[in-house]
Amino acid sequence: MQYAEMKKILESIQDPVMKMEAVIDFGNDMPDVPNSAVCTEIQGCASFAEICRDGNNFYGRADSALVRGIVAILVAMVNGKSPEQIKQMDLNAEFALLKLNLGTGRLGGVNSMIRFLQNL
Repeated sequence: MQYAEMKKILESIQDPVMKMEAVIDFGNDMPDVPNSAVCTEIQGCASFAEICRDGNNFYGRADSALVRGIVAILVAMVNGKSPEQIKQMDLNAEFALLKLNLGTGRLGGVNSMIRFLQNL
């Protein structure tokens, strides 16, 4: 699923619990990581999470349903973009627009993922 579609879905949901269910669904729908992708474990996440790259195509995986959904959102934001294009993006501001009710621990993991993506 493309990021614009994810954003539209999340913007249409007002209930915080239903919004988290949508995030989990995004993670469940994330494509499998191809064998040709290079994966990096994200340090700073409470759960195991990897962001994988095959050229300018991004994938991910995580051992928590909610974290897998967060990874799905972030890789959708950058999918198809070069490292130079990603550096020009304000991923923190874009993620904040989604108004997800995440705890401090999860936000720390999100920040770690964003830092990784902006330092490719």
